[in-house]
Order: sequence, then structure tokens, then C-alpha cells
Amino acid sequence: MNNLDKQYKELLQTILDYGVEKQDRTGTGTKSIFGYTIRHKMSDGFPLLTTKKMAWKTMVTELLWFLRGDTNIKFLVDNNCHIWDGDAYKNYCKIVGSIEEPDYSVHVDDPNQNCTRLMTMEEFIDKIKTDDEFAKKWGDLGPVYGKQWRDWGSKKRYGDYEPPMYGGIDQIQNLINDLKTNPDSRRLMVSAWNVGELDQMVLPPCHYGFQVYTRELSLDERLKLWDNKFGFANEEQKNQFDPNVHLDTHGVPTRAISLMWNQRSVDTFLGLPFNIASYGLLLEIIAKAVNMVPDELIGNLGDTHLYLNHIEQAKEQIGRTSFKLPTLKINSGNENWNLLTIDEIINSLDVDITFKIENYQSHEKIKAQLSN
Repeated sequence: MNNLDKQYKELLQTILDYGVEKQDRTGTGTKSIFGYTIRHKMSDGFPLLTTKKMAWKTMVTELLWFLRGDTNIKFLVDNNCHIWDGDAYKNYCKIVGSIEEPDYSVHVDDPNQNCTRLMTMEEFIDKIKTDDEFAKKWGDLGPVYGKQWRDWGSKKRYGDYEPPMYGGIDQIQNLINDLKTNPDSRRLMVSAWNVGELDQMVLPPCHYGFQVYTRELSLDERLKLWDNKFGFANEEQKNQFDPNVHLDTHGVPTRAISLMWNQRSVDTFLGLPFNIASYGLLLEIIAKAVNMVPDELIGNLGDTHLYLNHIEQAKEQIGRTSFKLPTLKINSGNENWNLLTIDEIINSLDVDITFKIENYQSHEKIKAQLSN
């Protein structure tokens, strides 16, 4: 059994054994514990659980949406990612439901009832796809993750926010810059928890911040990287090899980088496997952007819960054996990400092509209802 699936199943069992039943904002109810940590060595494989099949493209799409600084679901919908649909639709219903007079820009005719009505979720998402003006107004979620990561503190509000960013603090670019100039800093952090803008968000951030940490690689570690990437064609080439010269001239990394994220609210069955893989991918992207080696991924979890309608699914997953973790291959036209800005990197990425999971073997997915 790989150690990541082992830790995850132990967490599920801990919640089942010791969790307390609590009510929550969704009305579903949970079994909950408080305070848990998951640690994963990236050298053991990419952190994609194998005890149920994971939606890889959906994870990639959402992370790129964050990194773009986007807050509108249109990019997600256009890329067939629907995890934020319900939040946008609930906001639409809340606002439009209070309008007494028919407005055909936001209502639809119902000939069966001889009246106008709110759009269904399906009608709403279809209009997001096909009507740019409608999407601009009703697809925006307020200053959620992308806004905070890429444009902290700017004064844009609902409906008038579009990437690229202007006027605020670009925390991601600042992080990249600081890693290049001061990699031992203890201030290498990004926060999504902007107290002054929480009331403008359709949903306050669950994973509210992350910190990175770097260390120097030993000579043996660098030689192993060389051997994995270049190797030696023959014994003569090996005898002529000078590590003090060739390691640096060939751009072999000198540092390893770890990432720790903090999460206040953890949907353990549906959300956490997604969060683990997403932050694993973020660590890979940041590492490549500063020519470092991904080292360790750590999750600090607050209110860690199973929704009561996920109990049987959790038991099913606990009973499954795991497979070897997959590997991640980054297909990029420009290998020298450390020479690019974060926007240049993001603009070069393709949801379908850039990030490929190789040798991924998993059990079939386990269906469960999303509570929001």
C-alpha cells in the first residue's frame, strides 16, 4: 500500500471512530474531528489517490483558474469543470429571486405556468457558456482565491473583475521573486483569507493559505538528479565528469522545495483528495518556475469532517487496497520556466496537454453527493 492512500484511509477511519456529529451550513450534518496533518514525500510519486479514480482534468483546470487570477466560472465551464457551478447559481437565485418585476435578461418564460421564472441550473450554465455579457455579471464569484493570490487589495468588486490584474499585490509573482532572491526566508507565504473582502465572496476560502520552505540539496542528491536526466554514454564520459562544473552548467537544481497548506474546513471524502492533488501540482509548478526539486507536501487540516451522506462511501474506500502512485510529466514548449514571469508561464499552459499523469492505476470512482 502506498503511504498516501494509507494516511488517507487512516484519517477516514479516525473520523468514523472518534468524530462528533455536528450540524453545518448545508443542513446535511457531519462527523467531525479538529486538527490533523498529512505529509507526503513527492519522490514517492505524484499525490493522486488510487483507492478511487480522481478527476485529473478538473483539478488542473481549477488550479489554472486560480493562477490566472480569475474569479468567473466561465473559464471553468468552457473547460467542462463544474465544481463551482452551484455557488454561482445560488448567488443568481438569491439576487434574482428578490426581483418582483419580470426581467428577460435573467428570467425565462414558463408557458406551462403562464409566468416567468428563475432559470434552472442547466439553463443557467448554458447561458454562461453562450452569453458573454450574462457570464460577466452572473458568473463572477467575488474576490475568491484567484483575486487574492494574484491581486490582493485592489478595489474591484463583483462583476467588474477580470484578469490580468491591476493595482493589487500579486502574491504568486512575489513568491517566485522571493524564492529566487531569498530562498531561506521564513516569509514565503500566500494568503487567500482577506478579512476585508470575505463578505463579498460567494464562499470564504476553505484552504486559506500556503507556505513554502527550501533547503540545499546534497552533492549526492544532485548527482542522482544528473544521472536520472543525463546519465553517461560511456565510461570515458563518466571519467571526464566534473561535478563542480557540469552540475551547474547543465542547470541541475541546487535546492529542494516543500509546500504546506492550511485548511479551515475539510470535506474529507470529496474535497480533500482533490486538495491534496491540487497542491501537489502547485508545488510542481512553483518548483519548476524556480528550478528546484519538489520535496514534501504537507496539509494542516482544521475542521476535518465526513458529511453524513458520505459515511457508507468512506467505509467502501477504506476497504480497498491501493496501487503504486503515478508520476507527473510536464510537457512544456519552454523548459526554462525560471526565466519567465508567472503570467508568461500560465499563458503557455494547456489544460489538456501540459500536465500528464503517467502509470495511474486506480479503483473505480465512488459516487457521492456534493454538499454546498
